[in-house]
Amino acid sequence: MFIIIGTIVVFGAIIAGYLLEHGNLLVLMQPAELIIIGGAALGTLLIANPLSTVIKILKGIVGCLKPSPYNKAFYLDHLKMLFDLFTRGRRQGLSAIEADLENPAESQIFSNHPKFLANHHALAFVCDTLRTHVAGASSPFELDQLMELDLEVAHHESQAPVTALSTVADSLPGLGIVAAVLGVVVTMGALGGPPEEIGHKVAAALVGTFLGILLCYGLIGPVASYMSKMNEEEENFFRFLRVGVNSFIRGDSPIISAEFARRSIQTNVRPAFQEAEAHCRGISAEEKAPETQAA
Repeated sequence: MFIIIGTIVVFGAIIAGYLLEHGNLLVLMQPAELIIIGGAALGTLLIANPLSTVIKILKGIVGCLKPSPYNKAFYLDHLKMLFDLFTRGRRQGLSAIEADLENPAESQIFSNHPKFLANHHALAFVCDTLRTHVAGASSPFELDQLMELDLEVAHHESQAPVTALSTVADSLPGLGIVAAVLGVVVTMGALGGPPEEIGHKVAAALVGTFLGILLCYGLIGPVASYMSKMNEEEENFFRFLRVGVNSFIRGDSPIISAEFARRSIQTNVRPAFQEAEAHCRGISAEEKAPETQAA
């Protein structure tokens, strides 16, 4: 939503200022310049990147139009999921959660949390790590290193479309100059004609430079920056999972493991201790208040 509002503000402010200077909007309507710049930018994107990266860029742009899923309710739901999984593992033994890890779609714990079940990367991250722990093949330190390696690979993959889009943004001013040069070439061919025609062609050439710079710093560059911030939010979520799983593997109690995970959440979406504990234990806020007072 904010990306749409920001785009409207950017273009609205430029158009309003231009009109205040008594500019003619029709002069800015230069489809040929936009085709040159946009087509060349798309071509450079296709030349420099495989199809998988281009698809990720398109998905990232669409994702920018949606609100962030990583809010307090999201983290509370996943704290509950981790707590339930860890509780079963502690009370019934690691073999009790082996079936949940092998067939997550049929697991009662995971089925109660469809958002986590739908996130295939996060599901594999948790299940594969705990499956390795159940097998007893590695120490807690080695498993933590294994999770760190997984996150490094995921970070590299998530940054590839951001880097590609940033490169396209950086190329737009240069492509705007290319469009402007072509406009000057056309203008030179019209020398000797009416002054109005020559002036129109010079204006069209300058619009090419204008569009290249505007699209770079006013649209494509900010979108790439926003995609990078979305990646950071996803990385924070995986760090949350890593901290909780690592605490469980070390032998901490389920509620302590959930607390370690809670402390890793960004403060702007982090639930309070009492709120997280009550949610994990399935206690309502009204039931929790008397219990706290009695304590």
